[in-house]
Amino acid sequence: MGKPAVLISATVLLLLSLLPGGRAAAQTSLPVPTGRFLKPAVLVGEPLDYELRYVHAPDLEVVFPDSLARFAPFEYTGKTFFPTRTRRGVSLDRVIYHLRTFRLDSVQTLALPVAVLKGADTLSILPLPSRVRLRRTVAPTPFGATPPLPALRQNLKLVPVEPLFNYPYWLAGALALLLLLAGAVALFRRRLSRRYQTYKRRKNHGYFLAQFARHVERFELSRSATNVERAVVLWKNYLASLENSGLNSFTTREIVAYFENDNDVRKALNATDKVIYGNVQTEEAEEVDRAFQRLRGFAERRYASVDN
Repeated sequence: MGKPAVLISATVLLLLSLLPGGRAAAQTSLPVPTGRFLKPAVLVGEPLDYELRYVHAPDLEVVFPDSLARFAPFEYTGKTFFPTRTRRGVSLDRVIYHLRTFRLDSVQTLALPVAVLKGADTLSILPLPSRVRLRRTVAPTPFGATPPLPALRQNLKLVPVEPLFNYPYWLAGALALLLLLAGAVALFRRRLSRRYQTYKRRKNHGYFLAQFARHVERFELSRSATNVERAVVLWKNYLASLENSGLNSFTTREIVAYFENDNDVRKALNATDKVIYGNVQTEEAEEVDRAFQRLRGFAERRYASVDN
């Protein structure tokens, strides 16, 4: 394989050629590089590729121009470098430069030099200039003449425009609404809390009455002590939540003392205790029914006193 080519600026090439060891390519038997544009015509500002090739002996050190070289009248935008390829004693170095032009000259030329390093000598070899033609999209205007203006067409038809969502206003409105709600809650907090507690007690009281009536109905059908016990437990739990106390864990004596020896509570619990902890007798059924009525009536009185 031959020695790989190196990229170097044309200015450095020129300085090297002016050194005492520098020589022109015409004084040597070195081959001349080939430069060409990859398309014959280009638009203003359109990408344009320039290929620089050099076929040489494998023992030569070849230096190609880099991005600092003089590309006028073109502008350098990049390059694609190909490694040295050697076949049958001949090496090929190739670089494609990516250019563009903004000049308005009809024909534009470029010739990039290649440097060959031979010991103390540096030889700068120029290819033949390569030409590219500028393709115009508008006919040229004679010097001093004013180009005619295109005819204008008037169109007063309204074009529908899709309305845009006004995020700032909606966010400001939502923030104002949240602040208003927060102020209302802070101002009416106690009143709202009392109303909620009243609503909650009313719902619990309705649920208690429905469940208590179901236990009483079951006792009337079965005369079972289990239904009596369930009704008393339900009554204790309801009054415990209504009074906000541990009433459901009290004994009968403690409950009677808690309610200041209330006559209905004392008689009702004594009657239910006989059924729960003793045997249910037929003649005791009416007494148990009166006990249920006393417990329900007492619960309604306590609910009315708390709710008011």
